[in-house]
Amino acid sequence: MTNKTMDWKSGGVRIVRHDQLDSNTPQTPGMQRMAAITAASADAQKIWAGTVAIHPAAKTGAHHHGELESIIYVVSGKARMRWGEQLEFTAEAGPGDFIFVPPFVPHQEINASSEETLQCVLVRNDQDPIVVNLEIDAVEDPEEIHWTDPHHPPDQ
Repeated sequence: MTNKTMDWKSGGVRIVRHDQLDSNTPQTPGMQRMAAITAASADAQKIWAGTVAIHPAAKTGAHHHGELESIIYVVSGKARMRWGEQLEFTAEAGPGDFIFVPPFVPHQEINASSEETLQCVLVRNDQDPIVVNLEIDAVEDPEEIHWTDPHHPPDQ
């Protein structure tokens, strides 16, 4: 469909209201995923978006999302991420922070607050709802990682 023949009324912008989120999506113990932007709700073809809520002091089961890339945006609360073959690495993110999870990375989300629900927005690069729940014997004391990159070196 080209711009000249597109029906802008039915083929343009879509709004999915907060009370229209769909819980019929693969789940991981310890969290509640809700789909917002999908092929069914918005005719999205290459992207999926939704929300995730983790209760105070709760942690999810270890899992990965196959070949999907995931972005987590922390709306409120404090996220503690663990990742690795034995969840041996950890880092924290707060409101306004973005978390990138590459394909096939075993990870676990933890609500680092014992009082506030962790609320996040989740975006993936495909409609395929891949969630592979894992049974991992996690290390007892994970190594804390401070996220840095060539553009944002660690504080000196």
